[in-house]
Amino acid sequence: MDGTRRSDIVPGAQVSIVLKKDQKTGNLTDGVVKNILTKSPTHPHGIKVRLDNGEVGRVKKIIN
Repeated sequence: MDGTRRSDIVPGAQVSIVLKKDQKTGNLTDGVVKNILTKSPTHPHGIKVRLDNGEVGRVKKIIN
């Protein structure tokens, strides 16, 4: 799953996100979702989440 639908993402899910500073390079960061920050049901660039380590970015891939 690509992370553009909010309904696919739940707190505790393992995801790969792209951080704001990595948007140009596309470098992905793996982590566990703590909060879902995007309110709309979909977003073309990925749903914005906060990981359990505090990093914020847009979901590019849902691992499980």
